[in-house]
Amino acid sequence: MKKIINPWLGLDGYMCFGCSPENPTGLQMEFYEDGEDIVAFWNPDKYKQGWINTLHGGIQCSLMDEIAAWVIARKLQTTGVTSRLEAKFIKSIYTTEPQLTIRSRITEQKRNAVFLDAEIYNSKDELCASAKLVYFVVNKEKARQEYFFNGCEVEEQ
Repeated sequence: MKKIINPWLGLDGYMCFGCSPENPTGLQMEFYEDGEDIVAFWNPDKYKQGWINTLHGGIQCSLMDEIAAWVIARKLQTTGVTSRLEAKFIKSIYTTEPQLTIRSRITEQKRNAVFLDAEIYNSKDELCASAKLVYFVVNKEKARQEYFFNGCEVEEQ
Protein backbone atom coordinates (compact mmCIF):
# COMPACT_ATOMS: atom_id res chain seq x y z
CA MET A 1 0.00 0.00 0.00
CA LYS A 2 1.36 3.41 -0.98
CA LYS A 3 0.40 6.73 0.57
CA ILE A 4 -1.15 9.21 -1.85
CA ILE A 5 0.35 12.68 -1.89
CA ASN A 6 -2.31 15.36 -1.45
CA PRO A 7 -1.91 17.60 -4.54
CA TRP A 8 -3.70 20.56 -2.92
CA LEU A 9 -1.43 20.93 0.14
CA GLY A 10 -0.23 24.49 0.41
CA LEU A 11 -2.89 25.87 -1.96
CA ASP A 12 -4.24 29.17 -0.64
CA GLY A 13 -7.84 28.74 0.56
CA TYR A 14 -7.76 24.92 0.57
CA MET A 15 -10.05 23.91 3.46
CA CYS A 16 -11.82 20.80 2.12
CA PHE A 17 -14.09 19.29 4.78
CA GLY A 18 -12.98 15.80 3.76
CA CYS A 19 -9.25 15.99 3.23
CA SER A 20 -7.67 19.26 4.29
CA PRO A 21 -5.35 18.73 7.27
CA GLU A 22 -5.82 22.46 8.02
CA ASN A 23 -9.60 22.25 8.54
CA PRO A 24 -10.03 21.86 12.33
CA THR A 25 -13.67 20.76 12.02
CA GLY A 26 -13.13 18.53 8.98
CA LEU A 27 -12.45 14.83 8.57
CA GLN A 28 -8.74 15.30 7.74
CA MET A 29 -8.64 12.07 5.72
CA GLU A 30 -5.46 10.62 4.20
CA PHE A 31 -5.46 8.06 1.41
CA TYR A 32 -3.55 5.01 0.24
CA GLU A 33 -3.50 3.09 -3.01
CA ASP A 34 -4.10 -0.65 -2.60
CA GLY A 35 -4.30 -2.24 -6.05
CA GLU A 36 -7.52 -1.02 -7.68
CA ASP A 37 -8.83 0.32 -4.35
CA ILE A 38 -8.19 3.59 -2.60
CA VAL A 39 -8.20 3.14 1.18
CA ALA A 40 -8.43 5.49 4.15
CA PHE A 41 -8.12 4.81 7.87
CA TRP A 42 -10.10 7.18 10.03
CA ASN A 43 -10.69 7.58 13.75
CA PRO A 44 -14.18 8.77 14.70
CA ASP A 45 -14.74 11.09 17.65
CA LYS A 46 -17.65 12.24 19.78
CA TYR A 47 -17.99 15.46 17.77
CA LYS A 48 -19.17 13.55 14.71
CA GLN A 49 -22.04 11.71 16.39
CA GLY A 50 -25.73 11.73 15.57
CA TRP A 51 -27.22 9.66 18.37
CA ILE A 52 -25.11 9.17 21.52
CA ASN A 53 -21.86 7.35 20.62
CA THR A 54 -23.14 6.68 17.08
CA LEU A 55 -21.45 8.12 13.99
CA HIS A 56 -23.80 10.48 12.14
CA GLY A 57 -25.09 9.11 8.82
CA GLY A 58 -24.14 12.31 7.03
CA ILE A 59 -20.54 11.89 8.19
CA GLN A 60 -20.60 8.31 6.89
CA CYS A 61 -21.80 9.61 3.51
CA SER A 62 -19.08 12.27 3.56
CA LEU A 63 -16.41 9.62 4.20
CA MET A 64 -17.61 7.55 1.25
CA ASP A 65 -18.06 10.59 -1.02
CA GLU A 66 -14.58 11.87 -0.24
CA ILE A 67 -12.81 8.59 -0.87
CA ALA A 68 -14.62 8.21 -4.20
CA ALA A 69 -13.29 11.63 -5.22
CA TRP A 70 -9.78 10.41 -4.46
CA VAL A 71 -10.34 7.34 -6.63
CA ILE A 72 -11.07 9.76 -9.49
CA ALA A 73 -7.99 11.86 -8.67
CA ARG A 74 -5.57 8.94 -8.43
CA LYS A 75 -6.92 6.42 -10.94
CA LEU A 76 -8.14 8.81 -13.65
CA GLN A 77 -5.78 11.73 -12.90
CA THR A 78 -8.58 14.29 -13.05
CA THR A 79 -11.35 15.66 -10.86
CA GLY A 80 -15.09 15.74 -10.93
CA VAL A 81 -18.26 16.26 -8.96
CA THR A 82 -20.65 13.88 -7.27
CA SER A 83 -23.81 13.31 -9.25
CA ARG A 84 -25.38 10.60 -7.12
CA LEU A 85 -24.68 8.81 -3.86
CA GLU A 86 -26.95 5.98 -2.67
CA ALA A 87 -25.96 4.86 0.82
CA LYS A 88 -26.91 1.76 2.77
CA PHE A 89 -26.43 1.78 6.53
CA ILE A 90 -25.88 -1.85 7.47
CA LYS A 91 -24.52 -1.80 11.02
CA SER A 92 -24.20 1.03 13.52
CA ILE A 93 -20.79 2.65 13.66
CA TYR A 94 -19.81 3.80 17.12
CA THR A 95 -17.76 6.92 17.77
CA THR A 96 -15.79 4.82 20.26
CA GLU A 97 -14.35 2.67 17.44
CA PRO A 98 -10.54 2.85 17.47
CA GLN A 99 -10.34 2.98 13.66
CA LEU A 100 -12.52 2.67 10.57
CA THR A 101 -11.40 1.50 7.15
CA ILE A 102 -12.98 3.15 4.13
CA ARG A 103 -12.50 1.65 0.65
CA SER A 104 -13.57 2.64 -2.86
CA ARG A 105 -13.04 1.61 -6.47
CA ILE A 106 -14.31 2.24 -9.98
CA THR A 107 -16.84 -0.31 -11.23
CA GLU A 108 -17.63 1.19 -14.63
CA GLN A 109 -17.04 4.25 -16.79
CA LYS A 110 -19.27 5.62 -19.56
CA ARG A 111 -17.73 8.69 -21.16
CA ASN A 112 -17.57 11.29 -18.36
CA ALA A 113 -19.79 9.32 -15.92
CA VAL A 114 -17.81 7.15 -13.52
CA PHE A 115 -19.54 4.56 -11.32
CA LEU A 116 -17.94 3.67 -7.99
CA ASP A 117 -18.53 1.50 -4.93
CA ALA A 118 -17.46 2.53 -1.44
CA GLU A 119 -17.62 0.81 1.95
CA ILE A 120 -16.91 1.54 5.59
CA TYR A 121 -15.65 -1.24 7.87
CA ASN A 122 -15.35 -1.12 11.65
CA SER A 123 -12.26 -2.20 13.60
CA LYS A 124 -13.51 -5.82 13.53
CA ASP A 125 -13.54 -5.65 9.70
CA GLU A 126 -17.36 -5.81 9.66
CA LEU A 127 -19.12 -4.04 6.79
CA CYS A 128 -21.10 -1.17 8.32
CA ALA A 129 -22.06 1.07 5.38
CA SER A 130 -21.81 1.01 1.61
CA ALA A 131 -22.57 3.36 -1.23
CA LYS A 132 -23.02 3.36 -4.99
CA LEU A 133 -21.79 6.63 -6.45
CA VAL A 134 -21.75 8.36 -9.80
CA TYR A 135 -19.18 11.05 -10.52
CA PHE A 136 -19.06 13.33 -13.53
CA VAL A 137 -15.42 13.90 -14.38
CA VAL A 138 -13.95 16.87 -16.20
CA ASN A 139 -11.21 16.88 -18.80
CA LYS A 140 -7.67 17.37 -17.58
CA GLU A 141 -7.46 20.96 -18.82
CA LYS A 142 -10.57 21.99 -16.87
CA ALA A 143 -9.22 20.08 -13.84
CA ARG A 144 -6.05 22.19 -14.01
CA GLN A 145 -7.76 25.53 -14.61
CA GLU A 146 -10.81 25.30 -12.34
CA TYR A 147 -9.84 22.75 -9.68
CA PHE A 148 -6.09 23.50 -9.43
CA PHE A 149 -5.38 19.82 -10.10
CA ASN A 150 -2.01 18.93 -11.61
CA GLY A 151 -1.90 15.20 -10.95
CA CYS A 152 -2.04 12.81 -8.03
CA GLU A 153 1.04 10.77 -7.16
CA VAL A 154 2.06 8.33 -4.43
CA GLU A 155 5.02 8.45 -2.07
CA GLU A 156 7.95 6.20 -2.84
CA GLN A 157 8.44 3.39 -0.37
